[in-house]
Amino acid sequence: EWMTTDDEIAASEVYTSGRAPPSLERPGRPGAPRILARNKTGGAMSDFRQEFLAFALARGVLRFGEFTTKAGRRSPYFFNAGLFSDGESLRRLGRYYAEAWLASGLACDQLFGPAYKGITLAAAIGIALAEKGHNLPYSYNRKEAKDHGEGGIVVGAPLKGDVLIVDDVITAGTSVRESVELIRREGANPVGVLIALDRMERGQGSTSAVQEVRDQFGIPVAAIATLDDLMAFIADRPELEAYAPAVDAY
Repeated sequence: EWMTTDDEIAASEVYTSGRAPPSLERPGRPGAPRILARNKTGGAMSDFRQEFLAFALARGVLRFGEFTTKAGRRSPYFFNAGLFSDGESLRRLGRYYAEAWLASGLACDQLFGPAYKGITLAAAIGIALAEKGHNLPYSYNRKEAKDHGEGGIVVGAPLKGDVLIVDDVITAGTSVRESVELIRREGANPVGVLIALDRMERGQGSTSAVQEVRDQFGIPVAAIATLDDLMAFIADRPELEAYAPAVDAY
């Protein structure tokens, strides 16, 4: 149920090449170790990371070509989690986040999703974790404080204990900074950030945006997949070989 289907793998091939190449169907692996590929640094790449990238490619969330980022940089690939825009995609996405959280070893008491993308992510991840026996409360923020009804800026469970921030990517770190400040102001403790893709993209200084978050706030950042995982994913698929040099250089 958690595996990327052969139809999705084929769909990702059609999406990137414009034609239907021979199937990349892989034999079943019941009971096999959760290892498929190895990234360029020698670390093991687990099934769920490769499956997530295939899933993102099939849904058009991950694209290869020539793109310009918000920061004005030219990029050989584009990742837009907002295109996980139907119920089944969101269900699957939540489960990949859940796998990444469990693999990270990060302990938390609660999930927090910063508006706006983080709202649906926190809910989807909360459902996926509950299905696996981890029933965590979740909350999110309003962009503007509400002055009637329950009032305030936090919606959902009150922020308490150790809180994990969930978002799609980290670019400038603005969303994380605002989330950390809000969580601490409410008397809770931000213990980490969980994102979909760590692009290892340079931040405002000489280090990556993710590393800047780690250094500035002293909290770890975990991801479903990283740029190293993406390179391993490309290396395993002949139809994507042409993009490897540009992605590696990026």
